[in-house]
Amino acid sequence: MGKDPRKPRGKMSSYAYFVQTCREEHKKKHPEASVNFSEFSKKCSERWKTLSATEKGKFEDMAKQDKLRYEREMKNYIPPKGEKQRRFKDPNAPKRPPSAFFIFCGDYRPKIKGENPGLSIGDISKKLGEMWNSSSAEVKQPYEKKAAKLKEKYDKVKFLFLGSCSCHKPNCT
Repeated sequence: MGKDPRKPRGKMSSYAYFVQTCREEHKKKHPEASVNFSEFSKKCSERWKTLSATEKGKFEDMAKQDKLRYEREMKNYIPPKGEKQRRFKDPNAPKRPPSAFFIFCGDYRPKIKGENPGLSIGDISKKLGEMWNSSSAEVKQPYEKKAAKLKEKYDKVKFLFLGSCSCHKPNCT
């Protein structure tokens, strides 16, 4: 299914506004030049890191205004039939607990990083996945127990947060 043309344009981050400004400046200085995207992105990123908080503030204000615009437009937007509207996520809702695998990763990631400092994030994740899959039930058991305890705690907090209602909507009676 194609994208709904009536759906409001997504909100832009402060960094996205900064990059947009950089592009406009570059186009004014070099109207004929074609842009190597990866090089341009690196230069923008380096420039962003050197900006002061005051300079970034201008772009952060633009992003805040755009976020308000987006939220205002999304309130009035009705998705076409068959397309689900995203459920509102309460920022105060309790965070879901990590799975046994993620707890395992938390323990072993530093070790793998230390032994293989050149590995990318993706390669480290692959290695962790292989380790988990080849681990015995005895090795996995303490992580599964810890995950179960965290899930139990989460369920209690979630119940208190949502109340006794089963509709999972905040402030429901």
